[in-house]
Formats: sequence, C-alpha cells, structure tokens
Amino acid sequence: MKKLLWILIALAGLVIALVAICDLRIRHYAAPHLYEQLSEVPHRHAALLLGTSSNLRDGRPNLFFRYRIDAATALLHAGKIDKILVSGDNRHASYNEPQMMRRALLSRGVPDSLIVLDYAGFRTLDSVVRAKEVFGQSSFIVVSQRFHNERAVFLAGKHGIDAIGFNAADVRSLSGLKTRLRERLARVKVFVDLATHRGPHFLGERVEM
Repeated sequence: MKKLLWILIALAGLVIALVAICDLRIRHYAAPHLYEQLSEVPHRHAALLLGTSSNLRDGRPNLFFRYRIDAATALLHAGKIDKILVSGDNRHASYNEPQMMRRALLSRGVPDSLIVLDYAGFRTLDSVVRAKEVFGQSSFIVVSQRFHNERAVFLAGKHGIDAIGFNAADVRSLSGLKTRLRERLARVKVFVDLATHRGPHFLGERVEM
C-alpha cells in the first residue's frame, strides 16, 4: 500500500511538472508579442476575434465576451485594423458564436462590411490556422484575454503565422478562475496536437478579406 502511495505521488508530481513546463514555454514565447496598451499596437489588416458565448450557463452576461468586443471595437476605432475576422463555434444550429459577436459589434457601430465570419472556429487551433489557410491572413492581431492570446500566438508561430495579441480585460471571478484552470490543460494539449500534426476540423475554399 505504501509503495502504491509513492507511485501515485510520483505520477502526480510528473503531471504537475508537465503542466508547468508547457505553461512556461507558451508564456515565454508569447510575452514579446502581446500588447496591453492600445496606442502601442502596430497596424495589421485584420484582427482575429476569438469566439465565446454571450451568456454564461446560468444566463448571466459573459464578461469574457463583453471585454473581447470592447477590445476589437477599440482597435477598429483607433485605426489599428481594417477588418475583424470573428471565429467561433457554430457546431449546432442553436449555438452560433460568430453571429452573437457580429450582433454585438454592430451594436457598437462597427459596419457590417468590416466583419467577416468564420463558423468553423471550433478550437483556438482551428481559428488560427483557418485565418491563414482559408482567409489568407498570414499576419494579424489576436483579440482575447491574455491567457488565451498567449496560447493563440504560440500556435500561430508554430504554423508560420506572424501574429500578435491585443489583450482584452480579464475576468476576476469564479468563472474566470475555472477558465484559467482549464487553460492549463489546454496548454498541454497544444503540444500533443503539435506532436501529432493535428490540423483544423475543416478547411475549405479561400475567402477574400
């Protein structure tokens, strides 16, 4: 019994070390490519706005959603971008992240002609790679919270994409904590996907922006 306990402790230690190493590698790579201040962000043709739901499961407004919309709108109004590529999950007819974000952008005064929708952004990997392979953007600004931007920018670099990130305001709440905990596991998955050469679920014909 004692031997089994030590084995379990050793395995737990290995898992913790693996999570920490993956986290540090992604944070270290992304740090020079992230921006907090709008005035310092260089111009790019497009922003890749990463999708999320407008509401939490209990019906309350999702602050992650609101703050990403704020950040994307600020970039456009400041002349830092020309178009917004909204990439999110539309796996089911009843759930459509790109359309949720489009409606929010329109309500902020963003012209519809400047919004391009990617309905197959099921994962961050899909959104980043499809931005290049489907929408022809090899250099863009990722818009999400810092923890998410770190992973997206890292993935972009590993797929030959020149991406920078503009960090939306973070969410300091229980839901924010849960999201950041899931992020640690997602970072391990990044290296699994790279090792297995995993790509997006779908590609498709090129779309001009």
